[in-house]
Amino acid sequence: MSVILTTTGVTKSYRMGPNILEVLRGVDFAVEAGDFVAMVGASGSGKSTFLHILGALDNPDKGDVVFEGQNIARLGRGRLNEYRNRSVGFVFQFYHLLDELDVVENTVLPAMVTSGVLGWPARRGPARQRAIELLRRFGLGERLRHKPYQLSGGERQRVSIARALMNRPTLLLADEPTGNLDSKTGNDILNVLEGLNREGQTILLVTHDDRIARRAHRIVRLADGRMVADRMQ
Repeated sequence: MSVILTTTGVTKSYRMGPNILEVLRGVDFAVEAGDFVAMVGASGSGKSTFLHILGALDNPDKGDVVFEGQNIARLGRGRLNEYRNRSVGFVFQFYHLLDELDVVENTVLPAMVTSGVLGWPARRGPARQRAIELLRRFGLGERLRHKPYQLSGGERQRVSIARALMNRPTLLLADEPTGNLDSKTGNDILNVLEGLNREGQTILLVTHDDRIARRAHRIVRLADGRMVADRMQ
């Protein structure tokens, strides 16, 4: 398998009043195509911050993040937006669905962003069809016209996974995707992720739960802003 993403010496800190909080203290990391990696660590260890940097939602203070041979810190605004929209997909603990939109409309949002106002009319039909296919695959065929507030937590998370996959991203970033769910529903979401990985989807999952991490192929651990372990399952 080929390496698709690497980080070298990534650091990140935040000012908290008169103090500086060092969150990441030089993280080296790599993901290969087809990996299913779980990143574990206690609350405050820097997991989510690191994930946001990988997805270009935040910038490191120092260090490099290289995706498919390109240092994303050196990308222009347009190419960086394209990276966020097409190369990576995001799944969050709290779903971030829009209650005023139905399930299909929430799912097609990444395609709308890619197309822009002028390009959307031509892409609307194929995009809606892909959204419907994804939602049906995840057992939501009877919920297509529902709004997020009409769904269970597990159903909302499956919608957010469908949305993340809308533009066929190379890398799926999942930040505590089961953290807001009961154990049975969370297990269903993990089954979905495992199925996607078996089909070749590269996944990096952040969790504080070692039991969830053991579902991945490889476990990396962050402690005090540093990578302290990396082991294969």
